[in-house]
Amino acid sequence: MMSLRKRLGRGLTSVLCVIFVLHWIAADWVIRAVAEKQMANRLADDGYSLMDTLAGSDDDQVGFNGDHISTVYNRPLSGHYYLVKVDARAYPSPSLANFPLQVQPMGPEQIKIYHTSGPGQRPLLVFGLGLVKFGHRININLAEDLSAVDHDITSIRIGYFGLTLLILICAIGLLGWDVKRSLRSVVSVGKEIEQVSGGRRQRIEMEVPTEIKPMVKEINHLLQLVVRRLQQSRTAIGNLAHALKPPMAILFRIAEEPLFNDRPDLRQLLQAQTESIHRCIERELKRARIAGDRQATTAFNPRQEFIALKRTLRAIYAEKALDIQFTAPNGWVHFDREDMMEMLGNLLDNACKWANHRIDVDITFSDSLTIRVADDGPGCAEADAKTLTQRGLRLDESIQGHGLGLAIVLDIVDSYQGSLQIGRSESLGGFSVTLKLALHR
Repeated sequence: MMSLRKRLGRGLTSVLCVIFVLHWIAADWVIRAVAEKQMANRLADDGYSLMDTLAGSDDDQVGFNGDHISTVYNRPLSGHYYLVKVDARAYPSPSLANFPLQVQPMGPEQIKIYHTSGPGQRPLLVFGLGLVKFGHRININLAEDLSAVDHDITSIRIGYFGLTLLILICAIGLLGWDVKRSLRSVVSVGKEIEQVSGGRRQRIEMEVPTEIKPMVKEINHLLQLVVRRLQQSRTAIGNLAHALKPPMAILFRIAEEPLFNDRPDLRQLLQAQTESIHRCIERELKRARIAGDRQATTAFNPRQEFIALKRTLRAIYAEKALDIQFTAPNGWVHFDREDMMEMLGNLLDNACKWANHRIDVDITFSDSLTIRVADDGPGCAEADAKTLTQRGLRLDESIQGHGLGLAIVLDIVDSYQGSLQIGRSESLGGFSVTLKLALHR
């Protein structure tokens, strides 16, 4: 879909172009109309000058004196002509050089301004004046060649077209700049949404134009709703797990009752099922504790988070004086921060429990997130490692050295449709875990 900026730019540019064409046509018409009006006024002055020279004679004839107007009417084909008709008799100007000028008949007290063709088919503007004087019907017609005016109008038209085209280009440029400036707030909202997606912001600022303020308000409301529901969900899981712990303790005590001495199979079955429920409760409690009261975000910075986590683990396992080495990108990774902290926390917690002195952590991110954790502890047998990597298997405390933490890690890896590999570290000789999570946008 076309961007809003391009759509506004094209629409407004089209409107400007239409306005420019209409304006140019109107201006061209106005320029020509003004030029012809000035020419018509000049012809009218000459016509009234001729009319003032009309004189009657004793033999009922009407005469006039053409010397009272410009001598240009006496020069052949000068472009300035007149034709005076007294009744049916015509008196052409010497400049017509016997050319039969076609004029329109006019009634008394009638004035006409019209176009006709002159010598050489050149366009003429004609001013016609009709009157009755000395008992005769008189038509006075004066014409002027429009060729020179058309040439001047064409020059003016070209110059004005260039000027208006320059103005149009400048207007389009200014319009594009103004559209970009006006949409800057919309772009900033998009960047803030990206920051919300990256976990660096919890809401969008409301300093936006009135038109998009309702949309921003609804987005902020949805963000608050998601955070609230996520926190409520985690709190409910923790509360449920805590509520089940007392009944589980009672079941453990019941399993120890002497009544089951005669039925060891029932005691073993009750203990096994109770222990299985207990492991599930402990796992959810551990996830709830790791989640804690952190704000819900959708991204995390591996280097920043790992520095804080490393400091915490060194304090917990201070008696071991562990050497924890890590490499991690210093940037935002678009995976849920709480899930990533749960995985890192559990992997490093297990590594700290079983390591002798050294733990190596390597985190890389390109199209996928890869986390490798290795220690110099006892590790696990190759047969156990193959069993642990089976798809869909849930790990628990029965696996020597790695229990509840790996079960949580495997749950999260499965939720991201990632892969988990468990084996022995070639560099440190202990336990090694490698997981990969693909980024799904």
